Amino acid sequence: MPNHKPPFYSRRALYLTIALGCWTLVVIARLFYFQVFQYRNFTEQARRQQERTIEVSPARGNIYDRNHRPLAMTVEVESVYADPDEVGDPKPAARLLAPVLAMKRADLEKKLTGTNSFAWVKRKVTAREADRVRQLNLKGIYFQKENKRFYPKRELAAHVLGYVGIDGEGLAGLEMKYDDLIRGIPGKLLIERDARSRRYSSKGSEPQPGHDLVLTLDENIQFIAERELDAVMALSRSKTGTVIVQDPYTGEILAMANRPTFNPNKFSEAHAEAHRNTAIGGIYEPGSTFKIVTIAAAIEAGLTQPEERIDCQMGSINVAGHTIRDHMKFGILTVSETFQQSSDVCSIKLALRLGNEKFYQYIRSFGFGVPTGIEMPGEARGLTKPPERWWKASIGAIAMGQEIGVTPLQIVSMASVVANDGVWIRPSILLDDTANNAVATRNGNLVEGKGGPSASEPDIKPEDMRRVISPATASKMQRMMAETVIAGTGKAALPKGYSAGGKTGTAQKLDPATGTYSRTDNIASFVGITPVEDPMFAILVVLDSPRGLNHGGSIAAPVFGRIAEQILAYRNLPGTAVPLSTSQRAALRKHATGKSEAAQFNEESTEANSSPAVRSVDLDLSEPAEFSSRGVPGRVTPNFLGSSVRAVTAQALAQDMKVQLVGSGVAFDQYPAPGTVIQEGASILVKFRIGSAAKSSSAQPATGVLAKAASG
Repeated sequence: MPNHKPPFYSRRALYLTIALGCWTLVVIARLFYFQVFQYRNFTEQARRQQERTIEVSPARGNIYDRNHRPLAMTVEVESVYADPDEVGDPKPAARLLAPVLAMKRADLEKKLTGTNSFAWVKRKVTAREADRVRQLNLKGIYFQKENKRFYPKRELAAHVLGYVGIDGEGLAGLEMKYDDLIRGIPGKLLIERDARSRRYSSKGSEPQPGHDLVLTLDENIQFIAERELDAVMALSRSKTGTVIVQDPYTGEILAMANRPTFNPNKFSEAHAEAHRNTAIGGIYEPGSTFKIVTIAAAIEAGLTQPEERIDCQMGSINVAGHTIRDHMKFGILTVSETFQQSSDVCSIKLALRLGNEKFYQYIRSFGFGVPTGIEMPGEARGLTKPPERWWKASIGAIAMGQEIGVTPLQIVSMASVVANDGVWIRPSILLDDTANNAVATRNGNLVEGKGGPSASEPDIKPEDMRRVISPATASKMQRMMAETVIAGTGKAALPKGYSAGGKTGTAQKLDPATGTYSRTDNIASFVGITPVEDPMFAILVVLDSPRGLNHGGSIAAPVFGRIAEQILAYRNLPGTAVPLSTSQRAALRKHATGKSEAAQFNEESTEANSSPAVRSVDLDLSEPAEFSSRGVPGRVTPNFLGSSVRAVTAQALAQDMKVQLVGSGVAFDQYPAPGTVIQEGASILVKFRIGSAAKSSSAQPATGVLAKAASG
């Protein structure tokens, strides 16, 4: 049988067919692998190449003062970004953009040379910069709307507010403390491109704005405090300065000013020291202002009274082998007079009566050695040692404000204790106010606003207040502080037309080179309350290392007086008389001026006839317990409640009755109560307060209410 072989071309076709079939199977298998097993990977890679997601910063919540005037707000600005693939050659683009955006050309070239499809060129540019970039009409350069933090009052309350970084993150102050609350939730911007890297759509989710905060600060009072602080800083060339204004009945901080300061809009341009909030973080030896604690503790413990006569030993005392001298050689003075003249010897003697343990208890009760708990970051606790760590002379040093470190906030809170009938209230910078859907807080407890009206009284919790001294002791301290301003070291602090009380302080600073107290550098301070008859403000002024006049009474006290004058007038308070009896005023004026009794009488007569604010009846600061109501038959007290000062004065003169008038406005309380039988010639205490119109701007409660609540 013949053997037939296929022709050559037939075998080649067969081989080709087999090869093509195998190749087809390989391609199909490869496609199957890509489409099935690698589908998700390639889809994700394509999405990355075609889409770009940009995070859009949210609008931070606004920060308002107590009257809802904005202190920090958010404005919409534009940011410049680039698509390097579209830009092409980065060198000419960088050359054109560098002078417009005030950037280095080399930095711009790096940004425009990247392999990514997105690169920030410059964020949050000014409107002028944005317009100039648009005029260049560069390919691959785009704009994105962003939110930028803006402080319309610039340096005002800068240390309280803090500042925000380029990424919208709070970096200091309340901006940092409540960043999670204020910041909001960022949005997303999705940019899609075609195969040639050309943008054809953009979409995304809107950012959610943050919550607002309402502060206890009053913009006008803050401005007054900062203006006066600037003036005294220029005059004294002090290294640092601090002013705090507090409402003694609520603990609310109405002003907190520090120098040096900075503009939060340009925070990076200021020195790091200017960012420090010394009002809550600066520790210093208080000097004689601390004698308020020493003498109040001795009176409260029943170890002395303002009228007790103390031998000041001609200004010298030896404590544990160390001789301490007064600034003057004082002889025998009453405790009140030693407070007026700031005698160290008397303070040391009273502290020795107290003893280490009891004195330390009062120091801690006044709030020293622990943070106050104000809602701000960076608060210092101060420096206090327990009695077991005191050396033999420590009690003498601490009695006059040495060997103890305090913060300005602790000192102004100490003065508020005296003003608030002996009750300490935790300081607060965030207002208990739910108006305008703002977020209100008290000592860190946040509550979302309901949009209703503000509460007339702040919600102060029992743990945020404590009684330190009795109302009787507080009243005696108020009187001594008033006498210090009238005839003592604080005469320069008396505001024109108003009453005030306070204490000066001049503390020597430690010289780091020698380890001893410096003879040239002082901490000059003054802390006080005003008006004395119904304190509305506690004010502290602290100046570090002033030049020229460098004592608290000469450089810090006048600042207190000027601030007090302006903020009392701002609150529409009428002028008040100095709350001392005629005999007290005559004695104090003679002590201060050396004028004769006849000259004093003429001055008092002229003052009474020319100033409607001065009472024509006898005024004194006796305690209510000293008013005579022992049931001895005499006369029945009339009802003065609801009457004006003028009406009460006229009625008292017509009935030949002796009354003590405290405060201004309308009578809201009297002691003894109407209808009580009192001795002939006994005094009646009548308390006045201004109606809601005068205090509506701060939503303050009736004075004394919190103190009564704490004591009862």
